[in-house]
Amino acid sequence: MRTVAFTTVDVFTSTRFEGNPLAVMTDARGLTDSDMQNIAAEFGYSEVTFVLPPEDPVNTARVRIFTPTMEVPFAGHPNVGTAYVLGQQREVFGRPVGDSLRFEEKAGLVEVNLKRDDGEVLSASIRAPKPLTIGNTISEETVARCIVIEPQEIRVAKHRPVVASVGLSFAVAELADLAALGRARPNLTYFQDAAGPTAEGNHDFSLFVYVRSQEEPWTIRARMFAPLDNVPEDPATGSASAALGAYLVSLEPDADMNVSLTIEQGVEMGRRSIIGIEAVKKDGIVSDVTISGSCAPVMRGEITY
Repeated sequence: MRTVAFTTVDVFTSTRFEGNPLAVMTDARGLTDSDMQNIAAEFGYSEVTFVLPPEDPVNTARVRIFTPTMEVPFAGHPNVGTAYVLGQQREVFGRPVGDSLRFEEKAGLVEVNLKRDDGEVLSASIRAPKPLTIGNTISEETVARCIVIEPQEIRVAKHRPVVASVGLSFAVAELADLAALGRARPNLTYFQDAAGPTAEGNHDFSLFVYVRSQEEPWTIRARMFAPLDNVPEDPATGSASAALGAYLVSLEPDADMNVSLTIEQGVEMGRRSIIGIEAVKKDGIVSDVTISGSCAPVMRGEITY
């Protein structure tokens, strides 16, 4: 029998038992694809990461990300949390750990920067691996059925509900107010009806709904539902936040912008999360998106297999 060590952290928070929990297998050598999927399902977190030696030695590690039901090419909170965990170590696969890490992932190379204080990791920021892509629009009726609200509670003045991605696809929709956001509940049947091929080739439907005000348009409150991945609701979704931030900046008339967004998520679940997004637009194109956040360590242990 063999063992694999794991560390869990709460991501996009500095307070334990808030934010989004993540389990990191810090050395996943010897695990099969089936082992990884079974471990992710056993934890039941929205994602679990598995750290492997890089294929190119100039990079820090190869990181694989699994939801309870499938492997995904990229996600925000798994990268922030994995970087935080590895940043606490002196070395990764025999190489010293600095403040800049590079993860090989299915979506591409993910660059990470760590912020430290007296050697302690305070936060991590990651650059989205792919440029903004916009997919199909979705009817307000479809979104409303999925989360059991009325179609008129979906705002379309800025945009219709639409699929957006900077490495992982999400349907994004603006809601009228916090009351509508608070009433939202996922209806699995309608999520199954709405599922279709995404930019990554998955047959899936994950829905990121949000509220913003005219007074503070770059401070956003959001919720994310992915019941088809056995994640009825996610307390913090960096990849969705990055896709939304990039999309909203792309809609602005200015050709050149550098926008800082704050996205608050998980409040309704009792797991408040704060996600920082930086989006840069040059010559009308969103050219760079970064995701940042803090983490709180929670558990260490071993899995025998």
